[in-house]
Amino acid sequence: MRIPLVAASVCVIAGLVTPATAGAQTAAGPAAASAAASTAAQAASGVPHAAAVPPAVLAENRIYRSGTAAPLSCPIPEIREGSAASLKTFHRAMARCADRFWAIRFKAAGLRYTSPRVTITTGSSSVCGRITSNGAQYCPAQRTVAIRIMKRDLTDPFKMNIAHSVAHEWGHHVQQLTGMLDEQNRLYWRSGGSARTVLSHRLEMQAECFAGVFYSAALDSVDPGITWDQWIGAVREAEESKVHGKPRNLAYWQDRGYSSGSAGSCNTWTASSARVS
Repeated sequence: MRIPLVAASVCVIAGLVTPATAGAQTAAGPAAASAAASTAAQAASGVPHAAAVPPAVLAENRIYRSGTAAPLSCPIPEIREGSAASLKTFHRAMARCADRFWAIRFKAAGLRYTSPRVTITTGSSSVCGRITSNGAQYCPAQRTVAIRIMKRDLTDPFKMNIAHSVAHEWGHHVQQLTGMLDEQNRLYWRSGGSARTVLSHRLEMQAECFAGVFYSAALDSVDPGITWDQWIGAVREAEESKVHGKPRNLAYWQDRGYSSGSAGSCNTWTASSARVS
């Protein structure tokens, strides 16, 4: 999700509504099988309730037990206005930083981590098809973070917004590696109508929370030029997105991840419907 100070646009998860891809690194163990029987009822509403708790891969994922992140120093350069080469260098530095951060967290949780591929272009094509005008996608089947440099990035390079293209999409990569993205996809295909919207919100808000956890360790390296409170205020004032949900809730989850510094604070799957609307 991209949050300019004056407007908002959304990222796209390519393949979100396609059948789940094989080979995801899951962390639930045998508990997932026992929870699977309850997913049909849950899929009807997309909201956890007493009769249908979320599958363990969502509600009890091992990434939640990865501990509190320590500060991380990354060499992230400044952006030169009007320079696509400068923006590409910035994005790749952000990607290396996010990669280091999540590799440490996965190791702490006893999970296997693999890096995503990162593609950066000024055009509209990517390995997962056309990149939308919104500028960033995560492509699950290809395990790729695809970033498109937009004209607005060249003319008004708001650093925190550009950094968030990497931080949020890396959150989706975390969901893919831990099996959460595939599980959400299965629930999505068993659901319909408003239930799909709720499931989409839970997924996107968790990615926002994971981005916040990353920022808790690496924000000083990003050196965004604004305070955290100013950034969260901008998120709250962004335009509402059907895919992502209400800006106030996106701000809540991102700030929750930042304040806690722990993925354990990012279990959106058991949150109340009010917190993921």
